[in-house]
Amino acid sequence: MEFPFDINQLFPERISVLDHTLEAGGKFAGRPDLQACCATVIDELGKASARFVPPVLKEAQQLPAPVTSASKMKSQRHQLYLLKDGESNGGRGVVTGFLKIGYKKLFLLDLQSVHVEAEPLCVLDFYIVESLQRHGYGLELFDFMLQDKNLDPVLMAYDRPSPKLLSFLANHYHLTENVPQVLFVHQHSFEKAIFN
Repeated sequence: MEFPFDINQLFPERISVLDHTLEAGGKFAGRPDLQACCATVIDELGKASARFVPPVLKEAQQLPAPVTSASKMKSQRHQLYLLKDGESNGGRGVVTGFLKIGYKKLFLLDLQSVHVEAEPLCVLDFYIVESLQRHGYGLELFDFMLQDKNLDPVLMAYDRPSPKLLSFLANHYHLTENVPQVLFVHQHSFEKAIFN
């Protein structure tokens, strides 16, 4: 995804991690112009991710607006992993995709259909630019996040996963045995400490 400004100036690393400050490595101190550009990138990625959800799923998931935006990032304790290709667009870089994660307090159904209260780390939004899908960028981004958090994907919950995300999880991480609910929770998650 191209922007009319230098992506490399905003995001110095191939994968940048953003939190509520919307700063990649604290580079924007005293630079509202860079903060505004970063907010634009996040807003446009959120819109693209929302457009990519098939209309049938949008209705089923009751998504009236994008789940990722700069204003939501500022008000929530989420992290956004942003992947770029710094060589494209005449050396100004393009954004390839993003992965948003955060902790959510949940009431889940366990294997015996008993409600369990938990606060697992959740995948909240995950998007790779359509023309760049199936080139390994999603796996690179997801693996980076797992290494950064020192986490096994079986220990995460997946908020309103699309069929593509479920397929991605099955293909790359062999996560297929979920406990049916709004979130995808692997059955082995209930055997781990985060749900006890």
